[in-house]
Amino acid sequence: MIYQSFKFHAMGGPCELKLYAESAQAVETAAEAAMAEVQRIETKYSRYRDDSIVSRINKLAGRSGVVVDDETAALLNYANTAFEQSDGLFDITSGVLRKVWDFTSGKLPQPEALAECCQKIGWQRVVWNGSQCSLPEAGMEIDFGGFGKEYAADRAADICREHGIAHGLVELGGDIHVLGPHPDNSPWQIGLRNPRQPDQAIDVVSISRGGLASSGDYERFMLVDGVRYSHLLNPFTGWPVASNLAQVSVLAPLCLVAGTGATVSMLKGESGEAWLQTLTLPYVAVTPQGQISRRF
Repeated sequence: MIYQSFKFHAMGGPCELKLYAESAQAVETAAEAAMAEVQRIETKYSRYRDDSIVSRINKLAGRSGVVVDDETAALLNYANTAFEQSDGLFDITSGVLRKVWDFTSGKLPQPEALAECCQKIGWQRVVWNGSQCSLPEAGMEIDFGGFGKEYAADRAADICREHGIAHGLVELGGDIHVLGPHPDNSPWQIGLRNPRQPDQAIDVVSISRGGLASSGDYERFMLVDGVRYSHLLNPFTGWPVASNLAQVSVLAPLCLVAGTGATVSMLKGESGEAWLQTLTLPYVAVTPQGQISRRF
């Protein structure tokens, strides 16, 4: 079989397809289609694009709603389920907190500004009837950044399968969907980033298929007076969660589910691993001191 790797940039980070096929033409055709699908999803849902469906909904906050297509409706329904099952911690309206948290500044947000921002958060306030989405207050926003990349990884994998690819993987900025093992049936060896030395691996897991995603306090953070403040923000308080975990990696049939599980477990703080155990999914959890617990 022919093996090829395709590196590209999308969704704010480095991406790669590692695919096997019967011919070079077959693998190239599949890769081109998969990369186009990732680009389509980014164009459609990026909050950085004025013409995305997310930006359209946000611009009309406090005024009117937007009728959405079936794909967007399915993602909004997923966001609603994640919100309910996480007791409100996974909230796609909490992205507005980026307006007061600048992790490159080395400064904490002003309490007044943070309190005002928190008033714009609350998925339960969004008017969503399955076909039309409306934000009731000007300044409210939705943001698919918490699961868009994972969804794109799953869709890219689907496209590869439709083109006859049975062996390979999709990686979008660390979020992975494994289509199937190597042609000799050996699993892929995936290194998990060390949360305190991100250029090194702290563990390696073997995966033959499924979605793998990680969440941790190392992606964006700052130190203020010796205290570590990460980008994992509690939507109820607006403050970073206090956790005994520095990183969680989860394996699930879909990267979308794996990513949500990893994120919620971090947002759960001190009860994160206990919550994760209720999911019965394989995982690796790392403490700030580098201690590893795994069910893989």
